[in-house]
Amino acid sequence: MSMPLRKIIHLDMDAFFAAVEQRDNSKYLNKPIIVGGAPDSRGVVATCSYEARKYGIHSAMSSSRAFSLCPQAIFVKPRFAAYKEVSALIRQIFYQYTALVEPVSLDEAYLDVSQSKLCQGSATRIAAKIKQQILAETGLVASAGVSYNKFFAKIASDMDKPDGLYLITPQQGLAFVAQLPIGKFHGVGKATERKMHDLGIKNGADLKQFSLPVLQQHFGKAALFFYNIALGVDERPVRIDRESKSIGTETTYSQDLLQSHEIYQQLTELLDKALLKVQAKKLYARTLTIKVKYHDFQQITRSLTFNKPIKSQLSKTPIFRQLLRTDGIGQSKIRLLGITLSTLEKQTNYYQQMDIFD
Repeated sequence: MSMPLRKIIHLDMDAFFAAVEQRDNSKYLNKPIIVGGAPDSRGVVATCSYEARKYGIHSAMSSSRAFSLCPQAIFVKPRFAAYKEVSALIRQIFYQYTALVEPVSLDEAYLDVSQSKLCQGSATRIAAKIKQQILAETGLVASAGVSYNKFFAKIASDMDKPDGLYLITPQQGLAFVAQLPIGKFHGVGKATERKMHDLGIKNGADLKQFSLPVLQQHFGKAALFFYNIALGVDERPVRIDRESKSIGTETTYSQDLLQSHEIYQQLTELLDKALLKVQAKKLYARTLTIKVKYHDFQQITRSLTFNKPIKSQLSKTPIFRQLLRTDGIGQSKIRLLGITLSTLEKQTNYYQQMDIFD
C-alpha cells in the first residue's frame, strides 16, 4: 500500500538579515546592504539585499570581494538579537496553521499541513495566507514552496524569489527533477557536483540512469537519497523534535595570530562561548573539535572524545596543547580559529560538575 501524499510547505524569508535592517532603518531602503564583516576585515557576507545581489554579491563571499564588486554598498554589522526576535514572531505565525513545524534556521522552516482543514485543505492557499500574515505583522517578505515532499518544497521556495509562491504537484515531480541541474539539488555541494559531472550526471534524468549499487560505490550513504530523489521520492518527515548534532563558534581575525599563548587564550574564549550555547539548550557534549585555518588558507581539524561530559572547569590549555602538538602552533600564522562541541546528550541529574581530568 502506498503512503498517502503529504502537503509540505517550505517557508524561506527573503534576504532576511538585510530585510530586517532595511525595515528598521529607512535610510537603507532600496540600497545595496551587506550584513556581515567590514570591507577592511577578513569577515564574510552573512546575507545581502537584492540591490546588492545585482552586483554578483552572495552569502559567504569575503567582505573585501563584496566591496570590490560594489564600493557603494553599505556594510552593516549583524544584530542577531533582533533577528532572533523577529524569527520567534514568524515561528508563532507558523504554529497558528500547524503543530508540525521543523525550523531549519532563523529564516526558514518546513511545515506539514497534510491534515489541516484551513483554506479548504489547500496547502497553496495556506502558504499564501502565511506569507500575507508575515508581511502584515513583521513588514517582511517570505517565499514559499509547496509540494508533496521536503525536497521539492525546498526547491520550489527558490524558484520565484523574492516574494515567491511556487507549487510542484505529484504529477509534475518526475518531469521537474529530470530537467533539474544537479547543482540545484538540495544537499549537493560543489565537490559532489564535480563528482557527478565526472560521471556524466548533469541533471536528474542522467541520475536516474544509475543503479543504486553503482551510486553507492561513488557516494556511499548519500547514494540512497540521490537514487530516490531521481524517482521523485523523499520520505523524510517534518520533524518537530529536530535536535542539534553539534554546536560551535568560530572567529576570523583581522590580524593573523602567531603567539601560542594568544592562540590558546582565543581557543579558551571560543570554548567558553560554545559551552554556554550547549548549556542553554540543556545539553552536554562529549566531543571537542578544534578548527584552525592558517594564513595560506590551509585548514585542519583535531577532535577528542571524552568519557564524561565536557564542563566549564575543563583545564583547557593542556587539552589544546595535546590536540595541536604537531600542528605548528607558535610557528605558523593563523587567520581563523573555531570550536565545535558534539556527541550531544540531554542533561540529567546523573552528571555532576567535574573537571575533565577527574
